[in-house]
Amino acid sequence: MSLRLPVGEVTVLLGPSVARRRMMNRLDDATGRCADGHDAGVHRLGARPVDPLAVRLAALDAVEPGRVAILLVDRFTDGLAAAERRAVLARLPAVAASGVAVLVDDADPVAGMAVADGALRVDRTGDVQVEQLAYLAS
Repeated sequence: MSLRLPVGEVTVLLGPSVARRRMMNRLDDATGRCADGHDAGVHRLGARPVDPLAVRLAALDAVEPGRVAILLVDRFTDGLAAAERRAVLARLPAVAASGVAVLVDDADPVAGMAVADGALRVDRTGDVQVEQLAYLAS
């Protein structure tokens, strides 16, 4: 699957949960490319619902911007309380600002929108459309 993500931004997936999961599963961790065609490091962050907040924050802190160009945040906050979820998501803009394209699929996409620069809506057929966050906020 080919998908262009803006570098330095957090993009959140919207749409039915099953469609978002299928899309994240279709993304290959080994085939990231930069706009000019050279290889780009891809890293996928996921967590088990029982993983504590500290482990998740440490995993985010371990992302190396020089080695990771695309960060796939794949249901990384599952199992966390709302305040903990916000703490994890609040760190994503700093990761993006270091030159990483961040794609988030969260069980609570509205929480993800709070830190997102952009959004992609996935429908039941797997089609992907860019969503304007300004429109969604009105």
